[in-house]
Amino acid sequence: MSAPQAVVFDLGGVLVDWDPRYLYRTLLPSEDAVERFLAEVTTPEWNAAQDAGRTWADAVATLSAEFPEHAELISAYDTRWIETIGGEIEGTVELLRELRDAGSVGLFALTNWSAEKFPLAMERFEWLSWFEGIVVSGTERLVKPDPRIFQLLLDRYGLDASSTVYIDDNPPNVDAAADLGMTSLHFTGPDRLRDELSQLGLVSPDRSSEE
Repeated sequence: MSAPQAVVFDLGGVLVDWDPRYLYRTLLPSEDAVERFLAEVTTPEWNAAQDAGRTWADAVATLSAEFPEHAELISAYDTRWIETIGGEIEGTVELLRELRDAGSVGLFALTNWSAEKFPLAMERFEWLSWFEGIVVSGTERLVKPDPRIFQLLLDRYGLDASSTVYIDDNPPNVDAAADLGMTSLHFTGPDRLRDELSQLGLVSPDRSSEE
């Protein structure tokens, strides 16, 4: 690969601790009930359609018609969506800060996220303003791992895949970026990511690993 000139972060699961369980644990009586509801009603596939550009109004109306007995719980996914955010993943935000402070690479984000809900994240997380550019699937109506959204990112910001590092917690997305020639890192936690970015010469190694 060429020397890294840009680092692209996925957001959910890498920088943002997002999980609808945070919301539904406050609304349902048990963990089993939460898991059953998320598996059978507000499924990942249903939520992914919002990431692809479907409006939340349409999503809630359609699903509530199918499960009228759960209409209030379904609506909560929309009206109380901010409660699906647990917070930031601090170790990764620290790495982002180090990259920003070093100023040696461009910083970008590529996320599967509803266009309607992304402004709420922008309000909550000040560090989202550190990115030079963010591509949001719901705005583009393309979702990872579709290679077209990766290519859109590269084209929009004039990035060379061979000098771009991509970080994601979802293996199919990691593979899609690698297929386009990016240095693609599978995120499993901030410590391992620090090791990998350190090997690329982008951040300092974890001090505790040097002791």
